Amino acid sequence: MSMLKSPAQIALMREAGRVVANALEAVKEHAAVGVSLKELDDVAAAVISDAGAKPAFLDYHPRWAAVPFPGVICTSVNDAVVHGIPNGYVLENGDLLSVDCGAFLEGWCGDAAISFVVGEGDALDLELIAATEAALARGIEAARTGNKMGDLAYAIGVEAKRAGYGLLADHGGHGIGRTMHAEPPVPNIGRPGRGMKLEEGLVIAIEPMLILGGKDDYYHDEDEWTLRSANGRRAAHSEHTVAITAEGPMVLTFP
Repeated sequence: MSMLKSPAQIALMREAGRVVANALEAVKEHAAVGVSLKELDDVAAAVISDAGAKPAFLDYHPRWAAVPFPGVICTSVNDAVVHGIPNGYVLENGDLLSVDCGAFLEGWCGDAAISFVVGEGDALDLELIAATEAALARGIEAARTGNKMGDLAYAIGVEAKRAGYGLLADHGGHGIGRTMHAEPPVPNIGRPGRGMKLEEGLVIAIEPMLILGGKDDYYHDEDEWTLRSANGRRAAHSEHTVAITAEGPMVLTFP
């Protein structure tokens, strides 16, 4: 399978992942009431540039998008689930902010996302973020040789659904390597024992996106990028780039 990576290639992806992790950490540290999303984009851009890397999102133009993405990071606030554009919006106390970041280093890509509350957090929002992070952790734990993709998807989605959360329809994780989005798709809902076999050397981005209220539906914002929950409830997004190895899952997007 051409999608499988060698240990040397995974080591290079680890360095790209480290850049992404450092950018996300810097954005979270800088995020505060009164700070604009554009300022956070500038913070991430500086970290990526200083590392000798290139942003993966800036000017990214998939076939389904009317215009290229105009930011270095995706900044999705409150009912925005993913793909939020880092514009002049100024953060307010209690905003739930999801930040997605990708970067290329030496031709290899890393991709990760975090969610957090700016200022004082509502209990429901904090529980939502914790549930999203737990779903990601379950997916990572299931990313082992011998498992099927359905096992990983089931691990992510079944407990999230039982807890009453929605999972963004039509969206999930993906393979990653020389390109940001590659085969195979990594769903967030699935059936155990189904799908492709997970093999050593496969590198995937695992990314649950949970929505309050139990509904999965969404709509496109006027900017043609931002996806908002159809029920108007808040959402959270957590993501890591993960390599499947003989020793178990290896998270590549840690600092």
